[in-house]
Amino acid sequence: MNFPIQAITLDLDDTLWPFAPIGARIDQVLHDWMLQHSPATAAMFPQAAMRELRERAYVDNPHLHHDLSALRRLALQQALQDSGADAALLEPAYEAFFAARNQVEYYPDALDALQRIAARVPVAALSNGNADLERIGVAHLFAFQLGAREHGAAKPVASIFHAACERLGVAPEHVLHVGDHIEMDVAGAMSAGLRGCWINREAACWNHPSLQPDLQFDTLTGLADWLDANPAASATRSA
Repeated sequence: MNFPIQAITLDLDDTLWPFAPIGARIDQVLHDWMLQHSPATAAMFPQAAMRELRERAYVDNPHLHHDLSALRRLALQQALQDSGADAALLEPAYEAFFAARNQVEYYPDALDALQRIAARVPVAALSNGNADLERIGVAHLFAFQLGAREHGAAKPVASIFHAACERLGVAPEHVLHVGDHIEMDVAGAMSAGLRGCWINREAACWNHPSLQPDLQFDTLTGLADWLDANPAASATRSA
């Protein structure tokens, strides 16, 4: 399939790096931090209990579903409060979380492929998560980063895709959104008028009832190869 692409919006978690190892690291880092700085909190909220507290914060605050940072702070605040800890520990605890959250391990193909893609077309990060590309060290490869928190609504709502297109200065039909999630990434983007590329690393079955992805690859390298093989389909950064 060949069609003109002038820019790409790119999901982060489970597209450039797997999130599961990050989540496990966060749980351990926070528990170790509490053991050192607030043992009563660590005792009352071991890792499983802290996860339950975070899940309850999510359920109880649907108006914050687009803001995972706020939800994390709420859970930490509740844990500190319930265990009688000093409220001033909230921000240092959050910083311990955020540092661990931004320690990523790329998929083996991802960083090289990202560099190749970014050399050919402008790439904008578009994520519901709270990764910080400056901390991670790859912000220079992106035109900008737009998160659900900053936008005020999360994928798959059309407005976040349209906001990214507007900042890119490219019409939605000439923007390719790339991600791992069928609904939030590919179907959401296509319903908003963008092209959709599914990165299907797990050999899953496409199950959307009415849409089919414009492109599908099992690695990000597949997309970089497609762009190289279809030079007429993509505009260079200098174009």
